[in-house]
Amino acid sequence: MELFQAVKPIMLIVDDSPANLSLMAGMLIGHYTVKIANSGARAIQVIMNEPPDLILLDIMMPDLDGYELCRRLKAEPLTSHIPIIFLTSRTDPESQQLGMSLGAVDYIRRPVIPAILLSRVKAHLVAATNAHSLRVNNEYLEYEVTKRTRQMAALQNATILALALLSETRDPETGSHLKRTQYYIELLCKYLRRQPRFAVFLSPERIQLTIQCAPLHDIGKVGIPDRILLNPGRYSATEFEIMKAHPRLGRDAIANAQNNASADSEFFEIARQIIYSHHEKWDGSGYPQGLAGDTIPIPARLMALADVYDALISKRVYKEGLPHEQAVRVIVEGRDKHFDPDVVDAFLAMGDEFQAVATIFADTAEDREKKAAYFTNSVI
Repeated sequence: MELFQAVKPIMLIVDDSPANLSLMAGMLIGHYTVKIANSGARAIQVIMNEPPDLILLDIMMPDLDGYELCRRLKAEPLTSHIPIIFLTSRTDPESQQLGMSLGAVDYIRRPVIPAILLSRVKAHLVAATNAHSLRVNNEYLEYEVTKRTRQMAALQNATILALALLSETRDPETGSHLKRTQYYIELLCKYLRRQPRFAVFLSPERIQLTIQCAPLHDIGKVGIPDRILLNPGRYSATEFEIMKAHPRLGRDAIANAQNNASADSEFFEIARQIIYSHHEKWDGSGYPQGLAGDTIPIPARLMALADVYDALISKRVYKEGLPHEQAVRVIVEGRDKHFDPDVVDAFLAMGDEFQAVATIFADTAEDREKKAAYFTNSVI
């Protein structure tokens, strides 16, 4: 005794002739579950209630003919995959070509030979089953790829943040500085992407990479001695030259990582630009290369303003933070000198948002106390 019985595929026969419906049902009933519809409108109701595995469709019907019904079914995502076989007495090539162009899988002329009908129906059901399996597999693979991509992105972001925080532990700045500058960069990108000078570079992908890489801007400071990095006073000329090496140290670290990577990535290029060039100035007076104007990479120009603004408003053990309005005046004074004028204009347009980010991610008293203790105990 069989405990399980195989489920028969569902055939829907659509024809306005009762004789044709009876004839076709008789050919298929022993092999499949057969449903019938005597009009295009009735067929739609049957299909919406329970989609069949295959449709045998007459062409010449009143109101809604077979061509129009096929066109509608193929236009709907829920029914577009159902194989349709036209059954008709039309023998002209134009009718057959039209039916196939609308998405039908076959075209059988009347009178129908049972063996040929069953053979073609079986073949198209197998093809439809294989196509369904392929769609399911592809959807699963897309899901897995998306999931793995998100996992890798999260891991990459966590790694970037860990590396950046490593440099921050030796710096009088706080970890909140990294969050704030990331949001400043995002604000600038979203404003400038509408401008012709920036639109080509600031694609959604590059914006995301620039935001992602922003925390790495001072990673080279891990190579600067504490006696210089944590010096609360002014640097001597010799000390400043040593301090100015941190963009090169950070760039070299990224270059080494890129050389060891299995594939090239724009991530490394944008990270290198931010790290190596964020101390360049629009008028060419910055370091380490003395770049000027548009020769300074866009990510570095954005980072330059974000970094300076945050330094201005932030309280440190050796200085008080400036009010937002005063920091704005300093930034404006640097227009055409320190900063790209269009980046300054974007900053002014987004000033309220900058201030909001600074408030939301303000350093806590605990942050400052920890940094002050480390700063005080570490200076030689």
